[in-house]
Amino acid sequence: MAYFLLEGGSEFGGRMSEPDLRALELAGGLQTSIAILPTAAAPDHNDLRAGRNGQRWFESLGASCVAVVPVTDKPSADSPDFAARVKAAKLIYLLGGFPRYLCETLHDSRVWLAALEAYRSGAVIAGSSAGAMVLCEHYYDPDKGKLLRGLNLLENICILPHHNRFGKGWAPKLRSLIPQATLLGIDEQTGIINDASDGAWTVYGAGGVTLYRGEKIEVHARGQQFRL
Repeated sequence: MAYFLLEGGSEFGGRMSEPDLRALELAGGLQTSIAILPTAAAPDHNDLRAGRNGQRWFESLGASCVAVVPVTDKPSADSPDFAARVKAAKLIYLLGGFPRYLCETLHDSRVWLAALEAYRSGAVIAGSSAGAMVLCEHYYDPDKGKLLRGLNLLENICILPHHNRFGKGWAPKLRSLIPQATLLGIDEQTGIINDASDGAWTVYGAGGVTLYRGEKIEVHARGQQFRL
């Protein structure tokens, strides 16, 4: 079974150790190979700092094989060397930032195809904020106010990150645009993993998760499980 780790933002600190350590466990333990992609942070030239923050965080959790793969644009996303590094990883982590830039950069690239191959071989695919958003069939671009198609690993899902701060404000518009989809609001400092024996998702971290399904709204707290 392959796993996802989806986080609502404000990663690399505090209670995020809980979902991140669980993802590491599922990926093979503290000696497993981790590839951090800082792509979404490239438009405002924050990719180097964000990548270093991610590397320091996972090393502080005890991980011994953490590398930043500097995919920042279309040419680097098509690098055979970077693709090989991603393919060899057991935990592939997409940082937050600009979701549209991230999705368009990775789409049909060698690096993304390598990530899919690693996933099919059992690697954990993780993302925080923009990194989680683009893994779904739909994602919302707040800069343009548009609903766009994501990388579609999670069908009929649209993530609202930072739900406890501002993501919940997107819900009315998105419920009208895609009433058939499940909107998945994830609070900051919170992650979910599909690690239950029946494929259900478990809530980890400091906050909760809000599901919008048609006219129904469900809220799930830390330690609770739900199905998508």
